[in-house]
Amino acid sequence: SRSHSKTFTAWCNSHLRKAGTQIENIEEDFRNGLKLMLLLEVISGERLPKPDKGKMRFHKIANVNKALDFICSKGVKLVSIGAEEIVDGNVKMTLGMIWTIILRFAIQDISVEETSAKEGLLLWCQRKTAPYRNVNVQNFHISWKDGLALCALIHRHRPDLIDYSKLRKDDPIGNLNTAFEVAEKYLDIPKMLDAEDIVNTPKPDEKAIMTYVSCFYHAFAGAEQAETAANRICKVLAVNQENEKLMEEYEKLASELLEWIRRTIPWLENRVAEQTMRAMQQKLEDFRDYRRVHKPPRVQEKCQLEINFNTLQTKLRLSNRPAFMPSEGKMVSDIANAWKGLEQVEKGYEEWLLTEIRRLERLDHLAEKFKQKCAMHEAWTAGKEDLLSQKDYESASLMEIRALMRKHEAFESDLAAHQDRVEQIAAIAQELNELDYHDAATVNTRCQGICDQWDNLGTLTQKRRDSLERVEKLWETIDQLYLEFAKRAAPFNNWMDGAMEDLQDMFIVHSIEEIQSLITAHDQFKATLPEADKERMATLGIHNEILKIAQTYGIKLSGINPYTNLSLQDISTKWDTVKHFVPLRDQMLQEEVARQQANERLRRQFAAQANIIGPWIQTKMEEISHVSVDIAGSLEEQMNSLKQYEQNIINYKSNIDKLEGDHQLIQESLIFDNKHTNYTMEHIRVGWEQLLTTIARTINEVENQILTRDAKGISQEQLNEFRASFNHFDRKRNGMMDPDDFRACLISMGYDLGEVEFARIMTLVDPNNTGVVTFQAFIDFMTRETAETDTAEQVMASFKILASDKNYITVEELRRELPPEQAEYCITRMTRYAGPDSPPGALDYISFSSALYGESDL
Repeated sequence: SRSHSKTFTAWCNSHLRKAGTQIENIEEDFRNGLKLMLLLEVISGERLPKPDKGKMRFHKIANVNKALDFICSKGVKLVSIGAEEIVDGNVKMTLGMIWTIILRFAIQDISVEETSAKEGLLLWCQRKTAPYRNVNVQNFHISWKDGLALCALIHRHRPDLIDYSKLRKDDPIGNLNTAFEVAEKYLDIPKMLDAEDIVNTPKPDEKAIMTYVSCFYHAFAGAEQAETAANRICKVLAVNQENEKLMEEYEKLASELLEWIRRTIPWLENRVAEQTMRAMQQKLEDFRDYRRVHKPPRVQEKCQLEINFNTLQTKLRLSNRPAFMPSEGKMVSDIANAWKGLEQVEKGYEEWLLTEIRRLERLDHLAEKFKQKCAMHEAWTAGKEDLLSQKDYESASLMEIRALMRKHEAFESDLAAHQDRVEQIAAIAQELNELDYHDAATVNTRCQGICDQWDNLGTLTQKRRDSLERVEKLWETIDQLYLEFAKRAAPFNNWMDGAMEDLQDMFIVHSIEEIQSLITAHDQFKATLPEADKERMATLGIHNEILKIAQTYGIKLSGINPYTNLSLQDISTKWDTVKHFVPLRDQMLQEEVARQQANERLRRQFAAQANIIGPWIQTKMEEISHVSVDIAGSLEEQMNSLKQYEQNIINYKSNIDKLEGDHQLIQESLIFDNKHTNYTMEHIRVGWEQLLTTIARTINEVENQILTRDAKGISQEQLNEFRASFNHFDRKRNGMMDPDDFRACLISMGYDLGEVEFARIMTLVDPNNTGVVTFQAFIDFMTRETAETDTAEQVMASFKILASDKNYITVEELRRELPPEQAEYCITRMTRYAGPDSPPGALDYISFSSALYGESDL
């Protein structure tokens, strides 16, 4: 038929063009078999045997047979088509053969959903034109008469080429010609049909229309394939870009954290004590700030870093990428080691500060005591050297000499009584030196002066004694009473001196018991006062007796006792002073009692809280470790439960802060021990940090399981089944299975396990040979067959489609097929393609695809 002839000619030429030739007349130009063989080579992409070169009839028959044999070799039955008829130009026979070729090579591979070729092409047309009004494709003849079906097919794939809304059903010839022209100009599909023929035939030719429509299928199906390939590549690149961003973020966080640790360690290592309490207490305050303000965010950062690292590794594993190796010195283990180092130097630091503060407190106390004792001693020794150097005995009467002698003896006993204080002064100076007192030089100078002066007094005393004894005259006894007064007054006066010193004595205590013992001592002292008062009265009695005798015997008293400088007035005054100091001392001791009681209240207050908070933290730690085992529901429910715990824990923070406040009060009151609790502030801080870190890690584990579940496409029910099996065989309840338990678990699930097979499975679930199987590893193993992940091979195949089957791809093709950002990602990372057939600027997508999955370096 004429329409066959025209359509088939155009169809053949659309392929022969690729070989640089064409036919004019279908019944003539295939007769020698040469162009027939060429046509088959072009459309099959295969080589046929060499054609015979001669011009004789039998050469032509031989060539046509080669073509027919090739068609048969493709599984086509050629019924009653013989070479001779073709060579003789039999039109019907020639057109029949061409139709057979069209069916086999252009239509047969179109099978949508397992239908035959013709049905497949029809189904494709129906699907593509389904949304269009006035189009209803039921066959390959009258359904196409008004031209709308063809226009719809073009508009569906290239809406830019036809304005479908302007087409009218009553203009079939216009519609058909629009379709033919657009197809020829933009889609490279030659015009194979005649609009008038189609419109003016009651039933247009089916084969002609099928042939023409199959060209559209081939034009458009390729584009869809390219789009699919482009989508797949974009997805893979997006994963890589996201992972690279996470890696950079990890590196940055790790660098900052390590830098902070590096800066902080020297500060904690510096154990050079300050000289003043103020400065040391400032150091303690700085350390409290560091523990409460500066360090906690860093603990969180470290935890966050581990979480980010685990999340990244999970993502990489799920998308078949190689594990992430951080740069030198920034491994999770490096950070853990640096952190350990920090906690190591932190450990003794507070302890050291408190010891130093205690030492300085003791030093201040001793220095004050030293000054007080020196002042008293120096007051006593003032002018004594001058007195001892006097030569008064030279011009005295015997009576006066005897008096001088006794006076000197009294002085010697006085001197001996003061020996004790000099020794105390020297002992305190020695202790200040041993405790490294900052102003030891001044102390030593003063002490040395006192000791030298003391030696000098001893020498002078001895000399004077000798001088007095040299006078050998005996003196008459004089008034025994004077002597008795002197003997009683001197020790009583010394006792009062001692009492005054004791009553003003400084003290430092750290407990109620210690202050209680001071109070007891004071009470004992008060009990001796009546006895002392008797002694005073006795002395007074002697004095009165002297006056009485003088009166009686008319002795004119000079008013000076020759044996002592102590007057009754002195003793009375000193006695009043002693009595004045007793209530003052009472008051001082009572104030200290109050202070110690307040300290005890602080201790109890701190202990009451610490004894609640410590066990609370302990309990929470245990509960968290049970959540994943005890909650049977979905991962989301576990997550909710954990998030609730996390909220609880965060809400509890105020209790810790309150405790920190009380702890600060305790330290500021210089309280160094607490028998009411075994928890120190440091215990609580460490426990608290561990708790925060543990809950964050546990949440991250569940997040990674959700990530795994969703990436692997497992349902919650499946995951619950896996969890149930796992928990059943996790005998120790520690979230891991021993190899024996794991094996029992597999057998219970129907695996048939030999030794070798089980060993192979163990290398999959426990690649690092830890001897246990984690839940994550178990899930990965259970789901690895079903997992749908992309692979390097799939990516290569996708690039091959974009590159129209070449082994390289050009910059233009990448920019045309991919979104701009992804196209640039490929262009900047692909290496030059080195094959012999490549044009300049050809890129190697094969090595790039391998590199995406870590087979080689990008």
